[in-house]
Amino acid sequence: MLHGRTTETAAIDRLLDGAREGRGGAVVLRGEPGIGKSALLAYAARRGEQREMRVLRGAGVEGEGELPFAGLHLLLAGVLDRLGSLPGAQAAALRGALGLRTEAASGDRFLAGLGVLTLLSELAAEQPVLAVVDDAHLLDAESLRVLLFAARRLGAERVAVLLAVRGGTGDGDGPDTPGLPELPVGPLDAAAAELVLASAAGADRLPGPARALVLKEAMGNPLALLELPAAQRSSEHYASPYGVACLPAHSRLLRTFTDSVATLPPATRTVLLVAATDERGRLDTVLAAAGRLGAGLDDLEPAERARLVRVEDGRVRFRHSVIRAAVYQGAGTARQVAAHRALAEVLAEAPGGAAGGALTGGGGSDGSGEDCGADPELARQRAWHLASAATGPDAEAARLLERSAEHARARGGFDAVAAAYQRAAALTADPAERGRRLFEAASAAADAGRLEQADGLAREAGPYLADPVRRARAARLRAAVADEQDRSRDAHAMFTEAAGEVESADPELAGALLFQAAQAAWHAGDQQAIERSAERAAALALPGAERITALARVAAGQHRLEPAALADGAGAVRELLSSASGSDSPTALREQVRLGWWHLFDGRTDQAHELAAAVERRCRETGALGVLAVAQMLLARTQLMLGRHRDALTTATDGLRSAEDSGQARVRIHLATVLAQLAALRGDEDACRAHTEEALARGIAPSTVHAGTALAVLDLGLGRTEAALDRLTALAASPDRQGIIAALPDLVEAAARLERPERGRTAEGWYREHAALGGQPWARALALRCRALLTEDPDTAAAHYEEALRLHQQDGGSPFDLARTRLLYGERLRRRRRTAEARTQLRSALHAFEQLGAAPWAERARGELRATGESTAQAAGPGPLDLLTPQELQVARLAAEGLSNKDIGSRLFISPRTAGYHLSHTYAKLGITSRTELARIAF
Repeated sequence: MLHGRTTETAAIDRLLDGAREGRGGAVVLRGEPGIGKSALLAYAARRGEQREMRVLRGAGVEGEGELPFAGLHLLLAGVLDRLGSLPGAQAAALRGALGLRTEAASGDRFLAGLGVLTLLSELAAEQPVLAVVDDAHLLDAESLRVLLFAARRLGAERVAVLLAVRGGTGDGDGPDTPGLPELPVGPLDAAAAELVLASAAGADRLPGPARALVLKEAMGNPLALLELPAAQRSSEHYASPYGVACLPAHSRLLRTFTDSVATLPPATRTVLLVAATDERGRLDTVLAAAGRLGAGLDDLEPAERARLVRVEDGRVRFRHSVIRAAVYQGAGTARQVAAHRALAEVLAEAPGGAAGGALTGGGGSDGSGEDCGADPELARQRAWHLASAATGPDAEAARLLERSAEHARARGGFDAVAAAYQRAAALTADPAERGRRLFEAASAAADAGRLEQADGLAREAGPYLADPVRRARAARLRAAVADEQDRSRDAHAMFTEAAGEVESADPELAGALLFQAAQAAWHAGDQQAIERSAERAAALALPGAERITALARVAAGQHRLEPAALADGAGAVRELLSSASGSDSPTALREQVRLGWWHLFDGRTDQAHELAAAVERRCRETGALGVLAVAQMLLARTQLMLGRHRDALTTATDGLRSAEDSGQARVRIHLATVLAQLAALRGDEDACRAHTEEALARGIAPSTVHAGTALAVLDLGLGRTEAALDRLTALAASPDRQGIIAALPDLVEAAARLERPERGRTAEGWYREHAALGGQPWARALALRCRALLTEDPDTAAAHYEEALRLHQQDGGSPFDLARTRLLYGERLRRRRRTAEARTQLRSALHAFEQLGAAPWAERARGELRATGESTAQAAGPGPLDLLTPQELQVARLAAEGLSNKDIGSRLFISPRTAGYHLSHTYAKLGITSRTELARIAF
């Protein structure tokens, strides 16, 4: 019976009821050890079974954090026979992750997550599903990421997920679970604590002062309330009510369990220690290892009677993870080493184990040292036990750990790779080998997104790397981490120093390092540092020096905006474009995105869009979610510039989720500025400010410029022209104004509307030079609009507007920009009393603004039309497609192309059932009933 948990149980019941009704969801229970999370999970499981739900149970196990996907395997152990029903790529990725096949799949981690989502969806089609995972903070990183990936995407699934994690929100103790609602599990109140204590075994025999002490020391922790009474009776430490130190709950519980274990017979403690040391607690393995230390099955009985462990499903299970920790930590180093060594010996002799197998390199049938029958999981566990048993350098254990690291790499387990290489380095006596292994650990940590760890490991590797090339590569990794952490000035210095160390030994590496130094300087807004990198590369005639020089020229054009700098920068962009090469590897896909940005700098928005769309498709096909977000950053920007606002909203919204999954903060912020600009066009002030807040706080261009521009466009649309002009003038005067060129026409318009043409002339000149260099019709149209706004002679201004309208309608233009030119021209025609011509322009502008959902601009056009005497211009309601959410729009488009729900799910990283759910809502909103009708709609 649960006492004092009415709020928590009600929330769990709501989650289960919602899942049974097709509203899938997930909740994270977060609280300190012993606070009752496991009891709440048990309550959820009972309620799920009462509601005829299929209950999947999993748990994190201390010691398995280095074993990729171990936790996922435990959760799905009973439904692995259903993997054959999954789409091929998902099934292959999930089998690879779970060690059910040897070859690796492309995009393992994210396809595995999608596979879990699809598997849960398939199970839920037959029976509602509840997945409960206890001690999720102990899960291996890969399992946790995959489960969070699936849990965040439960939409129309009859699936509920409950994760219990240690720690309080924001206190740094326990994993982050972004995107999932949390249910804090706090201490019991005094009344509930009294009831729990009353139910504790032997509590009725405690004297009054001891009961008061238990209540005081437990501080509302249910596990403490249940365990401390026994400690009060049997432990001398607790005999005196004044002898208890004021320690954190975790420490008190640990000490309580240590005292409880200490009263057991020595052989029982030995069996418990082996069970605590074995990652999975398999009974046969535990007994075999314990037998080598003089203990056996009968010795488990006292521990079972003490309710410390139970044996079920062939495993020794500790009642609480703190008990396991107490057993292991209280054993002492010598006994821990003996337990690890015994387990390593047992695993070596197990069928399919590592003895003579793949990891030991001993005597494969073909003499190659590879045994295809060896179980890589057992081999990896043996390697870790040998490493844990080592008391000094151990070349064999280090070699086996390195082999286990490479096996983990094939499964996409970068966290496990880093851990194995780091431990292998600690066991390595040879300095050069130790440095190499530390560097491999650092590289894997960076791939896993653990930037602080990567930096620390690369720094540690440095002194052991005698070879300057290897030292430079370690420094390069540290510099790349610094750049990713927005310490770009530090990164520039580090790249530069590393280049200096290998100028003679490896000129090609030195050139690459100086290119990265120049990029870091660009990120920092330091034009002089970029130029210094280019000058140094040119003086040393390093390979790739011309690329660095080109990059410096591009940056100069972006920052200075002077005619000569703009012209030189435009030529340099074309040089960078001509030197690019394509490939289909993940690394090359990132390079393709960078190529797309060069196209954008050159004014080739259509080419940039096509390239970004192609990379995005390839990322979805391969499950490369990390690169997907980078591609969507470019794609959303080009869609915005091309006036495809509905597409940009869909891409940026989905991209934010992709970036969150990949931990790409910089990408996320850039995508947020796209959403900010879309919100500005709609006149949604709250959304616009929310999406710009982080970019402005970080203060790094071009995101700051995009954010400021969004706010200025919002001001322009809402009639706050003075505020818009001040904001844009400040951005244009900033020394770090990368990205400002696109906002210059807005600055000119604001200055003209306030009749302060002098404040817009410099911006008009910059933009005219930029448009002439690029030669793109849409850019020349905007330049002509700017000239028209600042031209006093009405006939000359009209000629500029007419030519601008002609250019706008050529390929590559934005319908929003065309509508704004029509609006400005119509306003000028109306002031000149050319009413009929003004109405023509204003009607076209109004229609375009309404189609684009640009409400403030539509209202401005409508007001101008009324001023011409046209009284029939009423606000148009949203079109059918405007009623669709970004996710519904994505699903509808793919369904219209003929994709099945399974195909749509694979493409969008959602389940087939959720795809069907969105499609049914789309049908209702569009007033249709079939895919045939859907295919006739122009998206």
